[in-house]
Amino acid sequence: MKTLSKIFAVCALGLAMMAPAHAADDKGTSEQAVAMVKKAIAYIKEVGKEKAFAEFANPANTQFHDRDLYLFVYDLNGNTLAHGNNPKMVGKSLIDLKDGDGKPIIREMITLVNTKGKGWADYKWPNPVTKTLEQKSSYVEKVDNYFVGCGIYK
Repeated sequence: MKTLSKIFAVCALGLAMMAPAHAADDKGTSEQAVAMVKKAIAYIKEVGKEKAFAEFANPANTQFHDRDLYLFVYDLNGNTLAHGNNPKMVGKSLIDLKDGDGKPIIREMITLVNTKGKGWADYKWPNPVTKTLEQKSSYVEKVDNYFVGCGIYK
């Protein structure tokens, strides 16, 4: 019986040690976010905006949905062109959208892509997986008169 208890204890310890690594796997990385944006831009050029934006909004498309990673697309006036987590946002002007701290998220992203072409924007946003308000950084890249983005939760 002691041997069985020792085996159980060793297994439990092993699982506990693996838990933080597994938890880290539940969130996308900055490299994966950038790669998803680059893949999305290439896909837009390949199939056109209409088809690409529809695929970005399709949660069954694992090419553009991975754990907490999803794409969003806004024009330079703050109108939502595609949204991988909330398709109901499409067609709406979110130029004045603010995060939990009152930071104007879309305005900041527009300024960023207009001045640098691409980069990271930091803000607080509800995580669709955990359903809690979390710190988020989104990589955004300008394409013509709109930008494509993908964020990571920290």
